[in-house]
Amino acid sequence: MISIDGFRYDYAEKYNAAQLLQLSGAGVRATAMQPSFPSLTFPNHYTLATGLYPAHHGLVDNLFYDRKRDSVYKVGNRAAVEDGTWYNGQPLWVLAEKQQMISASYFWVGSESAIQNVRPTYYFKYQEKTSIDKRIQQVVNWLQLPEEQRPHLITFYFPEVDHMGHSYGPDADSVRSAVQFVDNAIGKMVAAVNKLHLPVNYIVVSDHGMMQADTVNTIHVPDAPELQPLKIMPGNEKVMLYGKNEQEIKAAYDYLKKHEQHYTTYLKNETPERWHYGQEDVYNRIGDIILLAEANYAFSINGKKVHPGHHGYDNNLTGMNAVFMAWGPAFKPHTRIATFENIHVYPLVAKILGLDITQPIDGHIEVLEPVLTTGD
Repeated sequence: MISIDGFRYDYAEKYNAAQLLQLSGAGVRATAMQPSFPSLTFPNHYTLATGLYPAHHGLVDNLFYDRKRDSVYKVGNRAAVEDGTWYNGQPLWVLAEKQQMISASYFWVGSESAIQNVRPTYYFKYQEKTSIDKRIQQVVNWLQLPEEQRPHLITFYFPEVDHMGHSYGPDADSVRSAVQFVDNAIGKMVAAVNKLHLPVNYIVVSDHGMMQADTVNTIHVPDAPELQPLKIMPGNEKVMLYGKNEQEIKAAYDYLKKHEQHYTTYLKNETPERWHYGQEDVYNRIGDIILLAEANYAFSINGKKVHPGHHGYDNNLTGMNAVFMAWGPAFKPHTRIATFENIHVYPLVAKILGLDITQPIDGHIEVLEPVLTTGD
């Protein structure tokens, strides 16, 4: 399972990702895959890995406050990222390992943590220094291991397209170059793996899309006395505020509602039901108030310059849509399917691997089962 971070649903055609178009053309391709809300990297990678909405697996944002622990989870904080107690649900590699199936991860959100005291048999600490050729060779090496040591589930991650999308916006030549780089790398990987003559299935996904944002007319969270008592977890597209009591929360909400400019203010329990978010906050990690930027606008955090490319908006926006492609012996050839939610990837992978899902999930096998060849 390969994730291309920030690979918008239309990038393959837009930037002529020839290898991906050819490989998915011979296999399965969805019009798009809808990310879960919020359309951010960590929540969605972990949704793909667990089949749960972010409110149900606990990674409710890239930055959030946990009231019970009285502590903050932040994607840049290594101690938090590697602490398995932040992660709930049962990621695919944990499911596999618990059923005596070996797994490997060349980066995936959560794969460096002992979740339920389990890690993939083979995994790496996240860094971006290792060359792509070395990473591809590692996948080949894993698949060349004797059968009893060989992983049957491998997750693999590409950060490049997301980086360029943020820095230059989705229409930039730099994004085209990054798409071509990843496309070429996947082509190389498939060619190298083909030489092993193993029945390998590929699933290519992304976590979210990307949209152009106004870098001049940015949004600012008002600096008002009403907001002083609240704990603020800032983001470019989404801000969460945590209060200590109803009075504090109401005062802040009323103030923000009156001063809305290119953002919408929501009380936690009044967020749209289709987000499966505020009302379903199992671990009480979502802010009492949520500010969501309007499409193509971004909050400036501490007066910092806003990048041209953004995601994290309402997951109903077409520009937030991700990609889904699959090919290999388990998949029907030349199959096109409609847009679906990313929670349904987990039961698909479990079915291909013959794993029993042992905990409740939000995804349903019925959604993607039709893309599988009969008898698998």
